[in-house]
Amino acid sequence: MSWNEKNILSEPPGEWGGPWTEKKLEAFSKYVWSYLTIMKKFPFWKTIYFDGFAGSGTREKQVNADLMQQLKITEEEERTYKGAAERVLGLQELGFDFYYFIDKKDSSLNKLKSKLDEKFKDKTIVYRSGDANHQITELAKALQTKDYAALVFLDPFGMQIDWNAIAELKDTRSDVWILVPTGVIVNRLLDRAGKLEFSDKLQSFFGLPIEEIKAHFYEEKKVQTLFGEEEIITKVSQPIEKIARLYAERMKTIWKHVTDEPLVLKNRNGSPIFHFVFASNNQNAKKIAKQIIQNI
Repeated sequence: MSWNEKNILSEPPGEWGGPWTEKKLEAFSKYVWSYLTIMKKFPFWKTIYFDGFAGSGTREKQVNADLMQQLKITEEEERTYKGAAERVLGLQELGFDFYYFIDKKDSSLNKLKSKLDEKFKDKTIVYRSGDANHQITELAKALQTKDYAALVFLDPFGMQIDWNAIAELKDTRSDVWILVPTGVIVNRLLDRAGKLEFSDKLQSFFGLPIEEIKAHFYEEKKVQTLFGEEEIITKVSQPIEKIARLYAERMKTIWKHVTDEPLVLKNRNGSPIFHFVFASNNQNAKKIAKQIIQNI
């Protein structure tokens, strides 16, 4: 595929600015526009849009209130969080051949279906309930045929994505944006004392053995005390940035080109809570994503 950076100059119409949720959607929407503009030149590939955590498209009353408070998310931000579906479907004169919306809850998908089907009758939309990891694996199987190109959007609040599923996308024609909960979730599991009570989750998330994870985020030091020499474990400085860096490095084992500086999303206090990482097997695709991130 021959990508041209000039395509980045064409942006979707409308106002995209706002809080951190809007910042994420702004970056993604601009990339979707560039992606589809370029893919029009390659009609022999069927294009797939894959949203692994589509939700209902509206604010859910069941959303964890404690998590919302920790994230310092307003109700308005919460309502716009799942705004990607309509934005992607609503791009005029541009579109994917297939749209896949995945969510764990049937109830959420039914709400999304009732919201989208009437409005976008001309689109081929597929709704699938169940675990996102299984659906990512199924997508990877389809992409092995080389007849398809996929843009994958994965934006869970938590650590639901297992590395084994991500690894299935290796050597496929896929571009992916992944929301990594660096500050709000992962950093909290990396407790200061290094006890790592949720080691299984950390291992499945990074796809690394726990000892290797410890080596990235903890240092052992020997100090002199009143009782002689003791060995203490300390957490590294700037752990959130290092979480993002490690995850990006892991993604480089699957895709050839990964953004070295992902989009940082902060809460109202200015603390980083997520990093939005892009990966592709196309070098110019990375250049486009990088420029979008720099201009957000």
